[in-house]
Amino acid sequence: MQEPFTPADLAKRIGREVRLEGWVHDVRVLGGISFVLLRSSRGIVQVAVPKKSVTPELFALVASLHQEDVISCLGEVKEAKAARHGFEILPSSIEVVAKAASPLPLDPRGVTPASLDTRLEWRSLELRRPETTAVFNIENALVQGFEEYLQGAGFIRAFTPSIIGGVSEGGSEVFKIDYYGREAFLRQDPQLHRQLTVAGGFDRIYDLGTNWRAELSHTPRHLSEHRTIAPEMGFIRDERDVMRVEEEMVVHGIEKAVKRCSGDLAALKRELPMPKIPFPEIDFPDVYGILESKGKKLPRDEDLDEEAKDLLASYAREKYGTDFFFVSRFPSRPKPFYIMRYDDDPGYARSTDFFFGSLELSSGGQREHRHDRIMAQIREKEMDAKSLEWFTEPFRYGVPPHGGFSFGIERFTAKLLGIENVKEAVLFPRDPERLQP
Repeated sequence: MQEPFTPADLAKRIGREVRLEGWVHDVRVLGGISFVLLRSSRGIVQVAVPKKSVTPELFALVASLHQEDVISCLGEVKEAKAARHGFEILPSSIEVVAKAASPLPLDPRGVTPASLDTRLEWRSLELRRPETTAVFNIENALVQGFEEYLQGAGFIRAFTPSIIGGVSEGGSEVFKIDYYGREAFLRQDPQLHRQLTVAGGFDRIYDLGTNWRAELSHTPRHLSEHRTIAPEMGFIRDERDVMRVEEEMVVHGIEKAVKRCSGDLAALKRELPMPKIPFPEIDFPDVYGILESKGKKLPRDEDLDEEAKDLLASYAREKYGTDFFFVSRFPSRPKPFYIMRYDDDPGYARSTDFFFGSLELSSGGQREHRHDRIMAQIREKEMDAKSLEWFTEPFRYGVPPHGGFSFGIERFTAKLLGIENVKEAVLFPRDPERLQP
């Protein structure tokens, strides 16, 4: 088995023998010398095969290679200033591990362009493209940075159920499943079980997992299955404690990606923004005046529509010079039953959304922890109180003020990297039409 060498690692091993395994990204057979570009998830390395320096059998083997053949190469790292990394591999042996059929249905070099549908249909080949590999290396680093921050701030990772026995948000956009003859649902968000975990005495947790939403949307922003990182914390003063954790988590994730993924960012020709904290906060009812100054009248007690989000993003750039901001103190009427309202102004909720430009990346805030208030809000929204007893009953036995948020990982990755369609930031995306591969 090969050691996990990156091109930077190999540049420090001039004169040493290494074993590299990967795919033939490209092969050029010239008169007296052949070149193989050997690709792995860590980068592309040039293998130089001079006819006079190798056996006739090895030279002939290289001439027979095709794009996407899998090979194992044993050779010496040689300095070569003309090569892309300043070195190349002079092989002593090459073994063909697996042959690739020809012609390929998709060109991982990107020389022959393909539509998004074709690239998703042949996703395993598309993932071999260095630019696609870079997206997921960066996404991995972002998540690692998120988790590092949360773990360092005293959070532990919790695994909450993906199968639930009732609809938590009162909507119809859920996937129903047969659970041993009973009706069950795939979760839209790990919200209520995170709250119950805090009620159980774990005052700082986060869930990292998959959520589902049966929404017949065909936009570049929507998925039927998506991943979130969702912290929940107890003993907070108010929703601003939640906002401070979220912004620190976001910045730590970006810093990790910048530190670890310079080569991947170069492959994408992308520099990441480094936002300053604290992020600005735009509150209701001030939102109404800001939107009206830009010619938009938002009906009272309604959530933000897409035009309003665009205008608020423009306002944040003009006033604060940033694309990162919170909108908070939302009208309480459209918010779920578990969101805390202001005691002195119950028309507004302690709810906060995080925006990157006009893209909403998280919803969160302070939850209602008082049993009588929770029950009153369930009745007000005409929900079935009996079906929610599994959630509400523990709140009769002492639950601290708490709050949290659910942050979209793939949406953030796509927005950060300038990717227009979020499906390109998902390994195997699911949408209303796509269930395979």
